[in-house]
Amino acid sequence: MNRFLMYFSVFTAFALSMPPGVMARDDGAADNTYTQMNEVVVTAGRIPEPKKAIPAHVTVIDEDAIQQSTAVDLGELLAQNGLDVRQYPGALTTIGIRGFRTDSHGNDLKGQVLILLNGRRAGTGNAAKIMTKNVERVEIIRGPASVQYGSAAMGGVVNVITRRGKGEFTAFAEGAAGSFDTKNGSVGLSGEAGGLDYSGSATTASAGDYTTASGSLYKNTGMDSRKNGSFNLGYTFAQRHRIGLMVHSFDVDQSGSPSYLVRNDLDDYSDTSNTSADFTYEGGSANDRFLWSARYFTGQDKDTSVDPTASNPDGWDDGVDYKKKTKSQGAQAQVTGQWGLSKLTAGMDWIDYDIEASSAPLRSTYENLAGFMLGRLSLFDDRLTASAGARYDRYEVEMIDPAGRTEDDTQLTPNLGLAFMLLDNLKLRAGYSQGFIMPSADQLAADFTSFGTAYVGNSNLSPESSETWEGGLDLFWNGLSGGLTYFHTDYKDKIESVTIAANTNSWKNIGKSRITGFEGDLGWDLGQTFDWGFTLRPYVSLTWLTEYKDRTTDADLKYTPDLLVSYGISLSGLGGFSCRLNMTYTGKKQVDDWINYTGEFTQGSFTVADVSLSQVLVEGESWGRISMDAGIRNLFNQAYQYVDGYPMPERNFYLGVRYTY
Repeated sequence: MNRFLMYFSVFTAFALSMPPGVMARDDGAADNTYTQMNEVVVTAGRIPEPKKAIPAHVTVIDEDAIQQSTAVDLGELLAQNGLDVRQYPGALTTIGIRGFRTDSHGNDLKGQVLILLNGRRAGTGNAAKIMTKNVERVEIIRGPASVQYGSAAMGGVVNVITRRGKGEFTAFAEGAAGSFDTKNGSVGLSGEAGGLDYSGSATTASAGDYTTASGSLYKNTGMDSRKNGSFNLGYTFAQRHRIGLMVHSFDVDQSGSPSYLVRNDLDDYSDTSNTSADFTYEGGSANDRFLWSARYFTGQDKDTSVDPTASNPDGWDDGVDYKKKTKSQGAQAQVTGQWGLSKLTAGMDWIDYDIEASSAPLRSTYENLAGFMLGRLSLFDDRLTASAGARYDRYEVEMIDPAGRTEDDTQLTPNLGLAFMLLDNLKLRAGYSQGFIMPSADQLAADFTSFGTAYVGNSNLSPESSETWEGGLDLFWNGLSGGLTYFHTDYKDKIESVTIAANTNSWKNIGKSRITGFEGDLGWDLGQTFDWGFTLRPYVSLTWLTEYKDRTTDADLKYTPDLLVSYGISLSGLGGFSCRLNMTYTGKKQVDDWINYTGEFTQGSFTVADVSLSQVLVEGESWGRISMDAGIRNLFNQAYQYVDGYPMPERNFYLGVRYTY
């Protein structure tokens, strides 16, 4: 679909959403001007605070949007909401924000975008390892968040917030089946009683090989099983004091690893998992002047690639399996105090990663201790909010096997921001922030030889760093919400491999780039505006990069689309019926030709449409309700691929039944 048709589709979605004969809202309708302006988010400042006080561009994907989506994991959900993704067959998806990306093969300290689970590092950059079933909301900070969360938050942060139980006991059980022999089933429960709150779900799924839009059967793209669970348990033992336990589990068994379609490998597969447990405490003073929290977490992220030689279409298979395991643990503690017009949050973060792999470096460790302060000052009856923060990180890395060295370094990171309510429903904002990525253990401390090449770490390396200036506005008025942001980022001190002598490699800070562009979003809840009693909401969001240059070579950055657009319309609350049509446009990008080895080429743009529907079939006050869910992915059978050589599935369907008590 060319760009003209994309713009026409956006216009049409808005035009068709307006029912005939609607001229004005009922004079008796409630004033909902501040509904979204006062929406509370937690990611930007590590404490609950209203959007109107935040100088950053924050996007919230709420529970209704998650339930209406056809996505089953975080990667698919973010793709449908306008983020850049690189998705491979199987359970592997990286995500990008403003030209920066998560790292899926190393620990999450090495990425440029950071994924959080309930405010702490998820331990992975692979968004396919986080399911959406027990998720209450997803908050996205676009732009550096290193002051709040440390290394790897250069392009932004995605915080996945687990549902917390409330109200009376509820439970559900559901099952679904669809194209490509896809099957899945889930159970869950939620509620609170006597100070105890609980929420959790468990899902199991399997899938066969899929067919591409061109009609080719893409063999070895299925998976034997995917099991995941998410549980959040808490006990409030006194007013404002809660202890909690959160458990996350994800495990995929024999997910096909088919290589490129033109060299389809029929027997390679991968096993992958991510598990963690959090122990938390939240408290506060009687007058809420002080709030505090503490957390300890532990987890493990594991990937195994199995490489039999029976099918060897590309000549690279050697029958050697590859394994990587990251054991992590960490702690967080913070306290927030409020004095009149000012609010200050101070705290510490500690993380410890122990990484084992089947190829060099075989074992390395990372330890990072940081302290931070985040302050806000509200003036002129809360119309002007000034924010400032600083974070000091000290990290230590060690090469254990092959034997290397221990190295350490420090990093100081600041940010500044202003948010000004020009009108009751119009906010202006501006900010300056820095981001950084700490060097890896081999880059700093390597001293080993592999396959005849010596690798020597550079103890003088600086962290990769960025500076971002941005400004924008947010509008919230009677069901209409939107925003526009301009950003300018200079990325410097990029660490690149260099040859320092014959058969000897090291690393230096030599790369730099610049990324500038615009972000915008607009949504209109027509049901709220006209007091209809149901929700009808057209929406659109986009990221347009006006410059994305490697300033060393003056070439466009590879694997970076120039334009991303998500748009559609959703309906809910209409007699037990809801539906959503979502379309995502991914613009062209420069990529390397790893299939024919002809150098660099331009991968074309594409648009993918998905539609979902849900209808309550029967409902009883005493026994619950039964509903039917259905969806169509790739509605217009678009031939597309996020990664060159790995085409995505053709139009496909699913149908499910859900019982809720």
